[in-house]
Amino acid sequence: MNLFGKLARSPRLFNGISWGVTALVVAVLLGFTFWKITPQQVSAAPEPTPTEEGAPTSLPTTIGLDAGAQAIVRHIVLKTEISSSTNYNIVEYTVVRGDSVFGIAKVHNIKPETLLWANYDTLQDSPDSLRVGQKLNIPSTDGVYYKWQEGDTLDAIARKFEASVDDILNWPGNNIDLTNPDIKPDTYVMVPGGHREFVQWLIPTVARGRSGTASIGGAACGGGPVGSGAFVWPTGNHSVSGNEYWSGHLGIDIAAGEGASVWAADAGVVTIAQGGWNGGYGNVVMIDHGNGWVTVYGHLSQINVVPCQAVYAGQLIGLAGNTGNSFGAHLHFETRQGGGYQNPWYVLPAP
Repeated sequence: MNLFGKLARSPRLFNGISWGVTALVVAVLLGFTFWKITPQQVSAAPEPTPTEEGAPTSLPTTIGLDAGAQAIVRHIVLKTEISSSTNYNIVEYTVVRGDSVFGIAKVHNIKPETLLWANYDTLQDSPDSLRVGQKLNIPSTDGVYYKWQEGDTLDAIARKFEASVDDILNWPGNNIDLTNPDIKPDTYVMVPGGHREFVQWLIPTVARGRSGTASIGGAACGGGPVGSGAFVWPTGNHSVSGNEYWSGHLGIDIAAGEGASVWAADAGVVTIAQGGWNGGYGNVVMIDHGNGWVTVYGHLSQINVVPCQAVYAGQLIGLAGNTGNSFGAHLHFETRQGGGYQNPWYVLPAP
């Protein structure tokens, strides 16, 4: 009897063989599917190491990949920036030819007034007192460099200079013991952010008055030309050689060598033409332009006009020099309006 005959006569045998064949087919299909979806190089992941109850388990590493291939390599560069140039102490500077208070302050990144306040004994608050060879104190921050006096207190000094007690205490250059902030008399202390009044070195404005007359040295000046309000440069050079215009220097120092021509900046009447010290201006000329404007020309080596003389824009009034409180030949030039000071750069034509 053949196999089919036996199966037909024995249903139980037929069912067993059918289930066996079905199981074999399923196993083959599952094996093929698993082989297709699993990379050949991937090995089985290692079983995690059992840990004590409650202890965290470590994360598994990436399976089957080379450690160098799976990582993003970053080269770490440790860079700590500590400026070796930071200096909280006072630096001593020696004045050389060509220096100015404005220029020295700019180089050291401080305000001109800070430089004056730190050197009152030397400069007496006058930028024109600068001399070659002088030793100047250069603070590293803006404020007042102050010599502590008997009876001074931190609160009083902070109020005097409109500064903060904490800023004085915490400024490293002051080296104040915060547990016992006792400052000895004659000790120099930096008051960061502090300020004080200037001692201004100025000659008063002499005007011819609304009537067109003025009494100058006992002589009455008559009326004269009125300026146009359009100023010209008083020298052939149109650049600043020393101090700029700022609160401690109410004019500009125009580059002009000894004996260079100085001209009237606009038409008007001479109200001052005077030699001597004159409050540091040296030989000086003042012109009232009759329209509210007055110009001043200081440190002249020669004066070519007289009081009450009428002058016109571009007319020779003197020669540049180094008289009075001056540091090298130049022209100190001021523009005043209505009794107040104006920055000459606002009225002079562009160089």
